Amino acid sequence: MCREDPLSPPLILGAGPAGCAAAIVLAEAGRAPILIDRDASVGDALCGGFMSWQTVANLRALGVDAEGLGAHRVERLALFAGDRSAQARLPDAAWGLSRHALDTGLRARALAVGARLEIDRARSLVPGMIEGERREWQSDAIFLATGKHDVRGESRPREAADPALGLRVRLPGHPDFASLIGDAIELHLFDGAYAGIVLQEDGSANVCLALRKSRLAREGGPLDLLNALAERHPAFAERWRYAPDNPVIDTIGSVPYGWIADGTDPGLYRLGDQAAVIPSLAGEGMGIAIASGQSAAQAYLEGKGATDWQREFSRRAARPVTIAEAIWKAAETPALAKFGLSAAAMLPALATMAMRASRI
Repeated sequence: MCREDPLSPPLILGAGPAGCAAAIVLAEAGRAPILIDRDASVGDALCGGFMSWQTVANLRALGVDAEGLGAHRVERLALFAGDRSAQARLPDAAWGLSRHALDTGLRARALAVGARLEIDRARSLVPGMIEGERREWQSDAIFLATGKHDVRGESRPREAADPALGLRVRLPGHPDFASLIGDAIELHLFDGAYAGIVLQEDGSANVCLALRKSRLAREGGPLDLLNALAERHPAFAERWRYAPDNPVIDTIGSVPYGWIADGTDPGLYRLGDQAAVIPSLAGEGMGIAIASGQSAAQAYLEGKGATDWQREFSRRAARPVTIAEAIWKAAETPALAKFGLSAAAMLPALATMAMRASRI
């Protein structure tokens, strides 16, 4: 049963994957949601770039075709730690796609089916109202989809003694580099850090690192860290030599990996990283974003309150987040990482099982 006569159209704060997924579901049901974003043009967010087979199926249900957007097909997982490596087939085809291309496709779809885009920057959020720089926005249903960026009034806890940081470097396309990576999503495991590498639609690649603040402090700075990793790890060095001389390094600080929202305010549906923050080595950040947007919008249409939905989604997210967090902690410990690679090399099915278990 659909809700009737809401006080105003549903508001969605953030026009990224989670927000656009919710907007598409709501708009297709005739609810005319308002998407609020601070940027009129679509950027290229630091996080994301890899979509699992399950995420692609969810996109298809929303009317967005990843392959049609030019996504790069991914068939294998390649793992590197020290002088060891292992490979495993993915359970099904996955895809590499820049956030610019993905967000552009999702935003276009949301607007095509009836969502409205408003440009404003949120100053604060309280139940029933978003205070923007332009005006106040009021609704009985607000979908918070601001990714890793918190809004005053609804901040997530950041209490880790040695918090996680994120770095991203875009490597330009090159035929030899494309042959080196091929149809793989690569994970390079280091002491206190790991890097993921995947090709995208234009032949370029994202090199995304998650690391402890203490590891960055030991090296002196982001570029010093990347150069040090290349000096000590031959497989990573082979990839890093395709980096430009003065690469642009995007950063994000204090990422609360492992955090799950098990509660919320009435009328506030928390989506994506505002619902659950899965360690990025699982490659399921986009999966959680899109699945939460779809699920929350459907719950709203069925008359289910935000607090009940949030509790249900937290239980749904608990298994993949917990498994990914355990793998992350093992991966950043050299002895455990090498043991895991040896096990994966002997029994590739173990890696495949871990990939399946860490899907939302």
